[in-house]
Amino acid sequence: MPSAPHLHGATVELDPVAFGAEFNMALVHETVRAELNARRQGTSSTKTRGKVSGGSAKPWRQKGTGRARAGSSRSPIWVGGGTVFGPQPRHYTFKVNRKARRAALRCVLSVHATRGSVALLDGALLTEPSTKAALALLTGWEHKGSVLVVLARTEEAAYLSFRNLERVTVLEAEDAGVADIVGAANLLVSDAALGLLVARATGTGAESTEEVEA
Repeated sequence: MPSAPHLHGATVELDPVAFGAEFNMALVHETVRAELNARRQGTSSTKTRGKVSGGSAKPWRQKGTGRARAGSSRSPIWVGGGTVFGPQPRHYTFKVNRKARRAALRCVLSVHATRGSVALLDGALLTEPSTKAALALLTGWEHKGSVLVVLARTEEAAYLSFRNLERVTVLEAEDAGVADIVGAANLLVSDAALGLLVARATGTGAESTEEVEA
C-alpha cells in the first residue's frame, strides 16, 4: 500500500489505484508533449513576397543596364524582401484520449509515491498568509530539489504563503498537469487537493479543466 508522510501528523496511506500504477514512459511522454504543445501560442508570423508592401513595378528594364535582371524589389534575395518558408500562425495541439490522460496522471503520481517524494499537508491550518510558516513546513520535510505544491481552490492563504518561496511552484489541483507533476522533484499535496487529484486520476469525479486536445 503506497503511503506518504503528513507534515502535520503521521504517515497517511494513499489510494492504491492512483498511486500504485506501473510507469508507462510512452504514455507519459505523449501526454506531456500534448500539454506543453497546448501552452504554445503559435503566433509567430512572417510576410512572404506577396504580403510585403511595394515591389509591384519592375525595378529596371530587362536588358541594357548591365545589372542582373529583377522583377520585384520585394524578392526574398533583396533587403526588405519577403521571407521564404517563414513561420505562420498555427496551433501545435493534438488530442490525447481521456483514458490515456488519466493513466498518465496515475503513472506520474505513482513515481512520486515510489520515490518517497510526495508528502501531505493540511492547508486549512494556514489561516492567513505566512511565508515563514510555509518555509518552516518545508524545512521540516526532508526533500531535495524543486517542490510542486498542489492546493484546493479554497486554500488561498496557503497559496499566498508558498508562492514566494524559492524553487516552489503552487498550482490548483484542477490545473496541475502531468507535465507539472513529472517535472517537479517533490510533490506536496494538501488534504483537500488529494481527493481532487485522485478523482482526476481514477475518473471517479467530474471532468475538470485537464482537457488537452485541439
